[in-house]
Amino acid sequence: MEDEILMRQVRDGDAGKLALLFDRHHRPLFRFFLHLTGNREGSEDLVQEVFYRILKYRQSYNPETSFRPWLYQIARNTHTDYAAKHKAEVEMPEDAEGRTIEFRSLEAVPEERFRQKQEVATLRKALAALSVEKREVLVMSRFQDLKYDEIASILKCETGAVKVRVYRALRELGDRFFALRGERAS
Repeated sequence: MEDEILMRQVRDGDAGKLALLFDRHHRPLFRFFLHLTGNREGSEDLVQEVFYRILKYRQSYNPETSFRPWLYQIARNTHTDYAAKHKAEVEMPEDAEGRTIEFRSLEAVPEERFRQKQEVATLRKALAALSVEKREVLVMSRFQDLKYDEIASILKCETGAVKVRVYRALRELGDRFFALRGERAS
């Protein structure tokens, strides 16, 4: 609820409160964009653009609605504009911060760790091969922990439609994953 209060203050002319919203939301937005684009620099630029647009379009914010869906709607629009300009193939990073994912298990032998890394790399390739719409709904639901009703608000559809989209995207992700491994999905 505090985000809504801060955004109302930004809307009413206290632009300094935008810094507090930036502090709270820039990391999740960066991860959101990184999962969509696979580009660290581009993701940083997109985050900056989102906050620029928040300031520019602050009067369009409805104080009676939740801030997070409004924020992610701006993020989606920003990404759409970016994607239209940068039609390059998406390369998914090792993890949201661009580091190599380490699997630390006392029992994991080197062969098992290698197999796990291979599976993560295959999963990233499968995710990158999805359409932007499917990848976006998975990133919002699985990586950003947005609730289905928040996603529905962002996508301007019913919650049931979001559930169907997530289900279909997960199913296609699984099919692509197993195809990349040379297996059939069960």
